[in-house]
Amino acid sequence: MNDDFYRIRRLPPYVFAEVNALKQAARASGDDVIDFGMGNPDQPPAPHILEKMQESLHNPRAHRYSTSRGIPGLRKALAGYYERRFGVDIDPEAEAIVTLGSKEGLANLAQAISSPGDTILVPNPSYPIHAFGFIIAGASLRYLPTASSGPEFFERLKRAVEYSVPKPVAIVINYPSNPTAEVVDLDFYGQIIDFCRHHGIYVLSDLAYAEVYFDGNPPPSVLQVPGAKDIAVEFTSMSKTYNMPGWRIGFAAGNRELIAALGRVKSYLDYGAFTPLQVAATAALNGPQGCIDDMRALYKERRDVLVDGLNASGWKCPSPPATMFVWAPIPDQFKEMGVMNFAKLLLQEAGVAVAPGVGFGEEGEGYVRLGLVENTHRIRQAVRNIRGFLSRHGVHDDLPKSA
Repeated sequence: MNDDFYRIRRLPPYVFAEVNALKQAARASGDDVIDFGMGNPDQPPAPHILEKMQESLHNPRAHRYSTSRGIPGLRKALAGYYERRFGVDIDPEAEAIVTLGSKEGLANLAQAISSPGDTILVPNPSYPIHAFGFIIAGASLRYLPTASSGPEFFERLKRAVEYSVPKPVAIVINYPSNPTAEVVDLDFYGQIIDFCRHHGIYVLSDLAYAEVYFDGNPPPSVLQVPGAKDIAVEFTSMSKTYNMPGWRIGFAAGNRELIAALGRVKSYLDYGAFTPLQVAATAALNGPQGCIDDMRALYKERRDVLVDGLNASGWKCPSPPATMFVWAPIPDQFKEMGVMNFAKLLLQEAGVAVAPGVGFGEEGEGYVRLGLVENTHRIRQAVRNIRGFLSRHGVHDDLPKSA
């Protein structure tokens, strides 16, 4: 009966459901599954963050309703982060809001700014909420390639605006990208802002992986572009930076009209995150930042073990410069079967779970995403399993025969 509901009809079946069902069945049978499928950090927050939360729990007033915009101290801490990290001035009263994770923030902003029939430009492949938040809101989508190298992106962007009726309301961008791990520089953001200001299009930037980078310069913020706050808002998150995914603390910062619109929708839907979580998040942003260096070093080590191992096994994949994901093209021998069948076969024969690329959009066909969420011992075991799996299917490793 629920197929009759308008918004449910617009949501396709969950692409990962079939692989997840096989994974659960394997575990129920007692099989060991090495799970790279979900970007779910496996480390706890730093001790000083946990201690602050525990301290706050003993304040009787902390257990009352919070505020949907976020406690003032946390919004001030976010403004301090933007000043330190990006040299961007954020007004914590009018240009910042606390969200229940960046996912909730994006979905509620979609409800606030889009109507049925509106056109939104979204990347493909992309994190699902970038597209489906607007689909749930009733908007129509026009896809743009996530790849940012060369002039192709801007040529596609120009064509999308020229041939969209009505004119697009907003564009979603996400760098470092989930799932592809691509990064861009400040010049790219400058071109985006110039183009969208000229055409009256809002820019919605997802910067959830700002601090998870390994090679080269730290990823920039779109708000560093002069005048960006005239049309842009940016979402960030505590989830990956501070190992706090279950806490559901995220932010939006930037354009006052968009922040106000998001705040108005949220005021009807939630009372904000539990106050001790917000107090601890404030301590995370204001306190020692060595835990970020530790997080970055951990994912870099895991990245190198996984990527080096896959390449030595005959599975050629690039090393990601950022994020906690490896975006790997499946070996040529498996391309005819498609990425969904490859992911199922890999789980069944090697005991390794990955996320099929088509779960992030049709442009993800031929790729899988591997999250760096297992320890190095488990990653090496996965590589051994994968090497045997590939060998049985005619993909041979690059190791010397004596190895």
